[in-house]
Amino acid sequence: MANPASVTPIAAAKPASAAQSGLRWLWLAAIMLILDQVTKIYVANNFMLHESIAVMPMFNLTYVLNKGAAFSFLSEAGGWQRWFFTAIAVSISGLLLYWLRALDKTQKLLSIAYSLVLSGALGNLIDRVSYGHVIDFLDFYYNDSYRWPAFNIADAAICIGAILIIYDAITNKDDKTSTQDNK
Repeated sequence: MANPASVTPIAAAKPASAAQSGLRWLWLAAIMLILDQVTKIYVANNFMLHESIAVMPMFNLTYVLNKGAAFSFLSEAGGWQRWFFTAIAVSISGLLLYWLRALDKTQKLLSIAYSLVLSGALGNLIDRVSYGHVIDFLDFYYNDSYRWPAFNIADAAICIGAILIIYDAITNKDDKTSTQDNK
């Protein structure tokens, strides 16, 4: 049995100040949120609904509205989904802020990941509350036979953040591993 004094606790102490925590990465969330909202406003003001402009082979800018979640999940549900997804986005945003506050400033990858997911959740939340739908416009396809569902900057930030969270979970050698190895 390991000496209790030599075992590192699994839960680390909360950083002393917000500046010493993952909250110092909120600037990234703010920049991504602004980029998301500016691009959505540009598309809404300069495109007709369903208008598509070819940018390069396999990529168009196409203005579509999404009343559901990812891949238009629940888009035909009758209206209640707007408030359901709003509640989820508010809850997740609060949880992400709590987790960012609990992270030490040295945990850069996880702080970046949480900030990206936060920006995406807030970007789509703003759309959902303001318009009742989310504006999507990034349209990738292959040979007109396969088309990825249109998405936006917020969706991309959420996906990149989620990938970084998974990467961190796989590669991070934290106290749990060292504690188990000492037994």
